[in-house]
Amino acid sequence: MPPTLPVDWFGLSRFLSEGNPMTLAPFGILALMSVATWCVIVIKAVRIFRLRHRSGLFLRRCWNTGDRIRIARYLARQGAHDPWSRLAVQGLAARRHLTERAVAGSSILGAPDRFLTRVLCQAIDSETVELESGLTVLATVGSVAPFVGLLGTVWGICHALEAIGAAGQSSVEQVAGPVGEALIMTAFGLATALPAVLAYNLFVRCNRRILSALDGFAHDLFVFFGSDADPVGDVTEAGRA
Repeated sequence: MPPTLPVDWFGLSRFLSEGNPMTLAPFGILALMSVATWCVIVIKAVRIFRLRHRSGLFLRRCWNTGDRIRIARYLARQGAHDPWSRLAVQGLAARRHLTERAVAGSSILGAPDRFLTRVLCQAIDSETVELESGLTVLATVGSVAPFVGLLGTVWGICHALEAIGAAGQSSVEQVAGPVGEALIMTAFGLATALPAVLAYNLFVRCNRRILSALDGFAHDLFVFFGSDADPVGDVTEAGRA
């Protein structure tokens, strides 16, 4: 005889102990969806917190100085761990390629402005893909979980009605209990979907704000690395130090 749960929340212990595999399968699917949802929520929340912290350090300690050599040395020493510093690395690399091609007399990269724009756009696209990782899981859970719960409810009601019909009992008390327990799956489906939908909307808004700031930073990089105020060779050597 299977052990009973210490607390019978709305018939949950009876549902788990007496349910057949067809009615318990949606419950297991929803449990996996819920675990995946909260894992994604925690991971992305930590990533966004760390991203804002690291980007703040880069902007305060390095970028606001306006010194290319200092920026290159900072990136070589600390590494690029956020979208802002990674864009700066791409800008430095683009400047180095343009300088090397100019010295060699090659124009295969095209106009310098277009090449730098292309490099920065590709870097932003890569950061967009990175920021959107995990959102597919939240969107899928938010849209599918209610239907999985509804499927479990339908199977539970069918199973309850078959048991009642086989027993020959049709009173309200005999019908309300099993049917009410089957409706637990609908509640589970909604409880699984709601955090996923709320988290999805929150992270989409955060990503939109980050990408907007990153786009403005890319324009600053274009002006900063597109000018010829400082010798590029010094910056390149500093980046390799």
